[in-house]
Amino acid sequence: MAEISFGTDGWRSVIAEDFTFANVRCVAQAIAQHLQAQNLTERGIVIGYDTRFLAENFATAVAEVMAGNGIKSFLCKKFTPTPAVAHAVTVLKTGGAIMLTASHNPAEYSGIKFIPAYAGPALPEDIDPIVAYLAEVLKTGAVKRMSLEKAKEGGLVETIEPLPAYMEHIEKLIDFAAIKQAGLKVVVDPMYGAGMGYLETILGKHGCQVQAIHNWRDPLFGGSLPEPTRQHLNALKAEVKKSGADLGVAFDGDADRLGVVDPQGRFFSPNEILVLFLEYLVSTRGAKGAVARTVATTHMLDRIAAYYGFAVIETPVGFKYIGQALREQGAFLGGEESGGVSIREHIPEKDGIFAALLFIEMLAKTQQTAAQLLDDLNRRFGPVYSERLDVRTTVEKKHEIVARVKAWEPQSLAGIPVKESNRVDGLKVVLANGSWCLVRPSGTEPVFRIYVEAASEAEKKKIQQEVKTALCVPL
Repeated sequence: MAEISFGTDGWRSVIAEDFTFANVRCVAQAIAQHLQAQNLTERGIVIGYDTRFLAENFATAVAEVMAGNGIKSFLCKKFTPTPAVAHAVTVLKTGGAIMLTASHNPAEYSGIKFIPAYAGPALPEDIDPIVAYLAEVLKTGAVKRMSLEKAKEGGLVETIEPLPAYMEHIEKLIDFAAIKQAGLKVVVDPMYGAGMGYLETILGKHGCQVQAIHNWRDPLFGGSLPEPTRQHLNALKAEVKKSGADLGVAFDGDADRLGVVDPQGRFFSPNEILVLFLEYLVSTRGAKGAVARTVATTHMLDRIAAYYGFAVIETPVGFKYIGQALREQGAFLGGEESGGVSIREHIPEKDGIFAALLFIEMLAKTQQTAAQLLDDLNRRFGPVYSERLDVRTTVEKKHEIVARVKAWEPQSLAGIPVKESNRVDGLKVVLANGSWCLVRPSGTEPVFRIYVEAASEAEKKKIQQEVKTALCVPL
């Protein structure tokens, strides 16, 4: 069998190449053994899946392995967003959840994500034992199974619909009366993914106007990526303009990430969404505590937090560390530059659906557009120019560049002295004027990610050029 490796958010691989039923069963067996070791088998496990090819069949295969190990599965009756699956863990008090998803990856991929009992992405202490069990399972091939029919007869599989409980929870967090009063019209693009129907149902229940596009199951995602980034939201922009809507929101394949466009077709980056949320939560909702962000996320959060006297918790890349900060370190808001966000009162898992509703509430209660709100923040705290470059290389060159990154200790960039540097995750260099750059290799591909945030577009480009030159990557 092919090697199965867990990245920042589970195992993802190409369907029928490495992501086979045999390998899925092996991973499920390893998770079952982890639950047994943690004395969590009596609590059962939630199993969810997205809209990808054979997703429900893979979910059934996982349930059969769980049943073979005497563990009850709460199997979602249809495709379900990752945040709703995570929330179901808190409702059913299970030992965790298994989500069959490859998130925003291309259509040929699928994946398995393990969500522990704390209802957020698994930390290394939960993944490492599973990886160890998996190595033994792959070696011996010892997988326990029970047919779905027999498992149902024995009460080891129960079908669930997580939407009602998720919606009831969301209704405690969002001011739907204010949204209804504002009369905002929203267009949602679930990008053919598992978020279909959620925003429409939740907003529709409260008399809000919502229109959906790409809201049918297409395992090929319309021939594109189910990723709510600027280049993939042209259809949403067009529909917002055509329908005269006040806002367009989009989710990735499992609806844990958010994309936003306004009536003028402006795309709001995850960094911009996060700073808007921070200001809104503090000034309108009176939130207090710390703010958690990854090393790759905008320092505009730091400026706003400093103004209000709040600490900033910097974590490695991966929402699992943000979730930990929300659960354990007093953070009231946590987010990452790739589009994940949550708040303390919600689950410690990124949630595009909740984030979309919070964004809509923000516009309703401030009675301003997102552009007006962001312009005000830029006036108060100074604009920043952020960009991530993905530099593809070869496996051999990647090792060479990793060595250069480890040895690189710049004293200045773009003529600006280095104030500090850290190696929390890759190499991050912070300059005296507040600009910064981060260089980190992908954990699974021969790719380097170069993040730069600067005080001007020209300064950003100059820093990017100097980093590439120093590391001898293609210009």
